[in-house]
Amino acid sequence: MISAMAGERVLIVDDDADIRESTGEYLAEHGFRTSFATDGEQMRDAFGAGAPDIVLLDLNLPGEDGLSLARWLRRHHDVAIIMVTGSAEVVDRVIGLEVGADDYIAKPFDAEMLLRRVEHLAEKRQRATPSPGSKKP
Repeated sequence: MISAMAGERVLIVDDDADIRESTGEYLAEHGFRTSFATDGEQMRDAFGAGAPDIVLLDLNLPGEDGLSLARWLRRHHDVAIIMVTGSAEVVDRVIGLEVGADDYIAKPFDAEMLLRRVEHLAEKRQRATPSPGSKKP
């Protein structure tokens, strides 16, 4: 099944290889182009190859955490951000949204629910911006 948002680029930033691979495979089956990073350095390097449209960003990464990376993304790139974390604490969700995340999903998550959230943000971005993933001035 191919999504209505086929071709949108999704960067999955998570240090858990199983989550990266299974999420990437599922999104690819629905027409999304996926790439991967395990930490902040790899995430920044991925932007050198072309900015994604959506970033799935784990909160608890080795080294620089997801909140710091979300702040960096908001300052430098026009991308949608979904915070993905093992913490279901409300305070973590609030902080994630305050630093600029567009959505938040707790692990373990249902792949179909994540797909719907990614599709929603892709549709929203296509309506709102002429050039998704463009660099901010």
